[in-house]
Amino acid sequence: MLQVDIDPRADGTVVTPRGRLTMVSAKSFRETVTAEITRGKGGIVVVDLSQTEFVDSSGLGALVACLKTARQAGGDLRLAAPSEQVTMVLGLTNLDRVLRPRPSVDEALRD
Repeated sequence: MLQVDIDPRADGTVVTPRGRLTMVSAKSFRETVTAEITRGKGGIVVVDLSQTEFVDSSGLGALVACLKTARQAGGDLRLAAPSEQVTMVLGLTNLDRVLRPRPSVDEALRD
């Protein structure tokens, strides 16, 4: 079961998925992040992946869909602190070039 924490901040919104971002949880994750993007009317959304232990292709698809939604709303979606497994999957799929993970949430908000 994936738990998603939302932390609205002055400089953006931090979304922290805790657990496994897989086919089972990807749709609800995407809907949660999309709602935050809509509520924040664009702006910066940082997905803190430090508590995400596993991502599969559906999870990657959800992240890409959220990035597209954020950019269409005039904002951006940034990844922060991915775990070793998530970093490996992003690298293998070359999505690290599109989603460009940052080492920390603060760096992602600043960038």
